[in-house]
Amino acid sequence: MVKKKDIFEVFFRKKKSMILVCLKNNVKSRYGSILAKEVDCTYSHTVKILQEMERSGLVSFEKQGRIKTIKLTDKGTRIADHIDKVKTLL
Repeated sequence: MVKKKDIFEVFFRKKKSMILVCLKNNVKSRYGSILAKEVDCTYSHTVKILQEMERSGLVSFEKQGRIKTIKLTDKGTRIADHIDKVKTLL
């Protein structure tokens, strides 16, 4: 029998899904290193996932001086909302 917290991983890739949900739940500016810690992922893997998401139109990067902040696009926000709802249901 699959545990309740593990059932989410049957349907979604946990790290990728949680990156979107973390971006949605925190309205302040997000940085790659902070996001990596929040989802318990290496910085390099997080950046790779974020680049994939940018190509798909889910996130955008804004450069502020030397720092890149990450923001969800409208499409990314809608998808994160749905993922969050499914997670709650499971």
